[in-house]
Amino acid sequence: MIAARMYGYRQPLVIEEVDVPDIAADEVLVKVAATGMCRTDWQLVDGYFKAYKLPDLPLTLGHEIAGTVDRIGSLVPKSLGLTEGDLVAVVGGWGDGACRQCREGITHICNHGNWPGFGPYGGYSEYVPVPYSYLVPIGKQYNLTAEEVAPLTDAGLTPYRGIKKLRAAGALGPDRILAVFGVGGLGTYAVQYAKILGSGATVVAFGRNDEKLAIAKDYGADETINVKGKSLDDIRKELAQKTGHREIDAVIDCAGAEEMIQTGFGLLSTEGHYSSVGLVGDRINIPLFPFVAREFTYHGSFWGNYNDLKEVVTLAEEGKIRHTVKKIKIEEVNENLELLRDGDIVGRAVIVF
Repeated sequence: MIAARMYGYRQPLVIEEVDVPDIAADEVLVKVAATGMCRTDWQLVDGYFKAYKLPDLPLTLGHEIAGTVDRIGSLVPKSLGLTEGDLVAVVGGWGDGACRQCREGITHICNHGNWPGFGPYGGYSEYVPVPYSYLVPIGKQYNLTAEEVAPLTDAGLTPYRGIKKLRAAGALGPDRILAVFGVGGLGTYAVQYAKILGSGATVVAFGRNDEKLAIAKDYGADETINVKGKSLDDIRKELAQKTGHREIDAVIDCAGAEEMIQTGFGLLSTEGHYSSVGLVGDRINIPLFPFVAREFTYHGSFWGNYNDLKEVVTLAEEGKIRHTVKKIKIEEVNENLELLRDGDIVGRAVIVF
């Protein structure tokens, strides 16, 4: 099979032929049809995660995977109803099954688990072995394409879980302002979930690219604000002009840049909630006294579990999610990693096999 593999940091991926992987008795061999390209993929190459434990090189990147069932292990339960050729979405976080998080079903934050795209197997290849319990079947009657399904496994999943945390904390309602920071691959989905889950909150998208902000508006944002080159006071005045409020009550941050986080907390209202899912930066630097005195709440939110993805897939099957996809070939992977680096991709780049 063809795979794009990482042999070194800050080096182009090598596109080469490798053996089709074997599967264990409890695994399914998925023939990859589409793989979303996440900023995390570029960060892997750039060394962002070098300080954390990673398997030995080479790595096969790609954790946003949709494909068809090619082969089924002998211990995969018949009750799962999988047959060869079925379209499936791959849940990204595979737990060890023994820890407290796994027993609670939040396998994506298992301390001893593993993820596709962060080891020998990933979606930047034509086949990937997947434990059967991490597959979400896609109903044939809904006519979803693989390139629509693949981004849902991260870009469409991560902000969904982050907004669910805001909702569970009581941060949303008809008298609240819910801000979406960053309207790239994750943010275009976040705007849509903000309207679906926001309990009537006014949704304001913040970004630096007018083209991306136009998509956010088309996807349901009540207002948009381009923050490029503007001071905090400038942003606050524009927010007041557009919404009648100078502060925001809740944030889903799909960027994670240090400057954006400082802006968000600078705008946050008393008892405001901040849900962070983006990883553009690597540090948070905010004043401590307002954080304590105004009783802010900061939510770290990482990826999503099986149930989260099942809910997202159901929304997509019901036609409630729109997609902005740029289809590319595996041979174009390195040039698109560079575009990811610079934030120049509108929506999600998806490798289609």
